[in-house]
Amino acid sequence: MALVAMPIAAAIPTPAAAQSNEIAQQIANHFASIRTMTGDFVQFGPRGEQTGGTFHIARPGKMRFNYQEPSPIRVISDGDSVVIGNQKLGTWDVYPLNRTPLALLLSESIDLSASNVESVNQQPDLITIVMSDSSMFGNSKITMMFDPNTYDLKQWTMLDAQNKETTVMIMNVQTGVEFAANVFDVPYDELRGRGTQR
Repeated sequence: MALVAMPIAAAIPTPAAAQSNEIAQQIANHFASIRTMTGDFVQFGPRGEQTGGTFHIARPGKMRFNYQEPSPIRVISDGDSVVIGNQKLGTWDVYPLNRTPLALLLSESIDLSASNVESVNQQPDLITIVMSDSSMFGNSKITMMFDPNTYDLKQWTMLDAQNKETTVMIMNVQTGVEFAANVFDVPYDELRGRGTQR
């Protein structure tokens, strides 16, 4: 799907642009108000590979992706770090959450008046918001796509500093769920001496 972006900031904002920005902020407020959510996902990698599984999100900052076999990958964010584990190889990569685009997705609130908003594009069947913060994570950015009627998040695409895209589509979403206390635990003991710190 082509993303035709309409800049948020302009020298003289038009009424249409102001209305689009207002709607986008309402969507962002709705999304940020959802404290917990879970569901299924399908992920499309930069080389066209497709995987799926279940996801769990608890705001602020917590996330877990359980990939279906035969994928050996686990992704966990505990609010401080994002870890990507390969169970087959026994390896872990560790990243500070605030240095990844996930920080925007999992933040306490999403302020579209901030400088990290690149564009808002409103279509009859989809509203697309592109966000980035070069001071936090270089050239990486995240594109979030919402249903214009329900304001529900439908998918997001992350573009990393190497210009590689990963798209995640979510479905069968439940909100307001309770998670076990250890769902978002990062196995730091297992990481010591085995992973890569970024």
